[in-house]
Amino acid sequence: MLKQIKEICEKYSLRPWRRRGQNFLISQKILEKIIEIADLKKDDLVLEVGPGLGFLTEELAKRAKKVLAIEIDKNLVGILEERLKNYQNTKPRSESYSTTGVEIIKEDILSAETEKIIFNWLKENLKDKTPTPKGRGSDLQSVGGYKIVANLPYNITSRFLRIFLSSKFKPESMVLMIQKEVGERIIAKPPQMSKLSVMVQFYTQPKIVFKVKKENFWPKPKVESAILRLILFEREKIDEDKFFKILRAGFLSPRKYLLNNLEKGGVIKKEEGEKIFNQLGFSPKIRAQELSVEDWRKIYFTI
Repeated sequence: MLKQIKEICEKYSLRPWRRRGQNFLISQKILEKIIEIADLKKDDLVLEVGPGLGFLTEELAKRAKKVLAIEIDKNLVGILEERLKNYQNTKPRSESYSTTGVEIIKEDILSAETEKIIFNWLKENLKDKTPTPKGRGSDLQSVGGYKIVANLPYNITSRFLRIFLSSKFKPESMVLMIQKEVGERIIAKPPQMSKLSVMVQFYTQPKIVFKVKKENFWPKPKVESAILRLILFEREKIDEDKFFKILRAGFLSPRKYLLNNLEKGGVIKKEEGEKIFNQLGFSPKIRAQELSVEDWRKIYFTI
């Protein structure tokens, strides 16, 4: 793969942009593992983020019903158009274009406009079960119907997860290439929890399937990577704004006691908090990182 990638870069005068996390995967073996873990079916819809030069995109398109690839770099969009021409319909070139199996959008995955694009794509392709956004806390079955496979720029991982896990139309699953250290934070257990780990574990069952050494990329990044699989499950409907307000307050100062943070964050008065903690069997000296997701649920339902 490395030889082919370098030839493509030379052909299109492309220099990988480190600022955007353009470290291309050069291992065919790992690419095949990602496809295997994604467990795609012929009727699946797949959202791919950061398709790069399209090696993974092509394999996704061979196995899934449709692929929506979001790429922010206009130079890479042009390369993708050329490389995936066997999949495309004849259509005037534009910021986005449709193919028989692939639709490529030049857009920032974190933008509000992208959310609209994804919904319209789902609406067009899920004719028998059109997703109906119902706001945050929606039932997954009414808003699912697609999977995410992504080699994320590592500097957007937390924001990406926050957006899509609290989205009106959550995916069924995600298979993500992320920084190894971030993956380890996501799957952490008490007393090493963080806002990120609580948020992800609130919605999903996260698992690091395998780790990827930096030598499997070109140019070689400074950090090790990991393949993270997230299987989403249904939660009882709650006021997510309230839940995450409590969570943010709890982690205001991780070294301080949770009770003090909740008071400082305007969630609860100290005297009332002491009564609730006693009721739940929590020590008044417990810290936010010592609580499991289930503990946070108990606090939510008690306050």
